[in-house]
Amino acid sequence: MTVQEIYTFLDELSPFALQESWDNSGLLVGDFSQEISSVILSIDIDEELIETIPENALLITHHPIIFGGLKQLKFNQYPAKIIAPMIRKNISNIAMHTNFDQTHLNDYVAEKVLGYPIIAKEGFVAYLGIDEPYELFAEKIKMALGLPNVRGVRCHDHIKTCALVTGSGASLMRNIEAECFLTGDIKYHDAMEAKALGLSMIDIGHYESERYFGEVLGGYLEKLGLSVIISPSKNPFSYL
Repeated sequence: MTVQEIYTFLDELSPFALQESWDNSGLLVGDFSQEISSVILSIDIDEELIETIPENALLITHHPIIFGGLKQLKFNQYPAKIIAPMIRKNISNIAMHTNFDQTHLNDYVAEKVLGYPIIAKEGFVAYLGIDEPYELFAEKIKMALGLPNVRGVRCHDHIKTCALVTGSGASLMRNIEAECFLTGDIKYHDAMEAKALGLSMIDIGHYESERYFGEVLGGYLEKLGLSVIISPSKNPFSYL
């Protein structure tokens, strides 16, 4: 099967046109006419992963390895340090980022991982029906996602509705219409703003909330008769 055939399937499953204007989803490395021997799914790309991948493979990632504009390729720096061995091994890369968040990942985490019903959706944001005390809700989130601890902003004792954005979504907080907001990468000043807005927040981690990417997409690709390998992507952070 060619990269083009797989790309067309992915575009029908989760249209690349849905990606945000700042995103860079799509074919980032490779050639549409290339014949693919195997497909690997991963959140990110690192050197260790590239070493283990066979030649002529297609690597489908959640995060784009090329995000901003490239002005130079220095092979001792990211991302060229990873792109160079990919080219040598004829490894193609398709990124499915914000388009897949909207069509699949947020829904899967809400319903299959956290176990709460989606009562409304607005683009990236999935609204969940909760109706639980904040402490109980926070503890359930911790257990479901395997978080080492719960880090959040508490402005409510009881949560009726909660908004969810996997990955990093704190910049959307001013548009959230719920008692609580679940997202990753919450910074100090995000927390201060949330306090001022009266918005409770729980940091669900970037990696922890998106690590299900391969699990979700893999099931669809197997229906094409493809041999799919889900890479156990590693969290770049460690907890002591």
